[in-house]
Amino acid sequence: MAFLELSHLEKSFGSNRVVKDFNLDVGQGEFISLLGPSGCGKTTVLRMVAGFETPSSGAIRIGGTDVVGKRPNQRNIGMVFQAYALFPNMTVAENVGFGLKIKGKGRDEIAARVTEMLRLIGLPDLGGRYPFQLSGGQQQRVALARALAPKPEVLLLDEPLSALDAKVRVSLRNEIREIQRELGITTIFVTHDQEEALSISDRIVVMNGGIADQVGPPFEIYNRPTTRFVANFVGQLNAFTATVEDGAAGRVRLAGVPVTLPAPVSGGSVDLAARPEALYLGRREGNDVVLPATVRDVHFLGSVIRIGADVAGMQVALDTFNRADQPPPAPGAVVELSLSSRDLIVLGG
Repeated sequence: MAFLELSHLEKSFGSNRVVKDFNLDVGQGEFISLLGPSGCGKTTVLRMVAGFETPSSGAIRIGGTDVVGKRPNQRNIGMVFQAYALFPNMTVAENVGFGLKIKGKGRDEIAARVTEMLRLIGLPDLGGRYPFQLSGGQQQRVALARALAPKPEVLLLDEPLSALDAKVRVSLRNEIREIQRELGITTIFVTHDQEEALSISDRIVVMNGGIADQVGPPFEIYNRPTTRFVANFVGQLNAFTATVEDGAAGRVRLAGVPVTLPAPVSGGSVDLAARPEALYLGRREGNDVVLPATVRDVHFLGSVIRIGADVAGMQVALDTFNRADQPPPAPGAVVELSLSSRDLIVLGG
């Protein structure tokens, strides 16, 4: 049985339906990311779980109890915002212990819990400082500790890393995941950054226009997208149009090359896609699709080289590992690209 259940959630602001029949079951201790572009409804879903927005319809159950009629402070939920929202006139220790003080906990209990939380976030000696004396990453750690101090049943994170620089963002997201695993707390993480979602989630909910387009583990979301939107939004994508020759047998013609797809297709043409890492420069054993191409540009990215090429008028990109003894082809070179038909994604939806 799911620990957190969102059933047929709807939210409208006037005539604008922001969330449409949203359903999600979250297991105890699971880390779920809501991923999608701005305006897709992901933050609205989070705010309904927190109690800051009231659903137009639907149910929110925590541990089997519907909490829609409860105020935010009655839901035992911790929340971390994009803005750190720390009290500037309070020390780090006072900020972390604020929720416990509101709950009427004793001074010794608060002090012990604050010490535990500061150790957990790696700032054991900074309890006496004020927020303005901390870096952005440190302030967000304190905000996380404040949310966790009252021992909530559910942790909500609303794009908590978007205001940080790239290096700090990567470090802190890994720390958040480690802390979440250590505490075993059920967590919903809102982000528009696909790399964040793919790297730390147990499951990802890709949202589009107020609905959940696809729900699944990162591996499945990336490698087996079920809609055109998910395929385009998550990761780099090469799109092809192939002519259907025998739909029942899955036989198509791509850039003049016969290809047999793993499943039947219908219609006179079909849109296909492949990730850059699925394409290989030259022929490779096991790759049954070989496409003639002309190199358009080469981008050196350190350990990876991204090669842009033209395939029968279609622009594609492929990623290959950098090797010091094997320089990439020059722009204008005529090459062969190969891939397995199993790695071709049939786009639909």
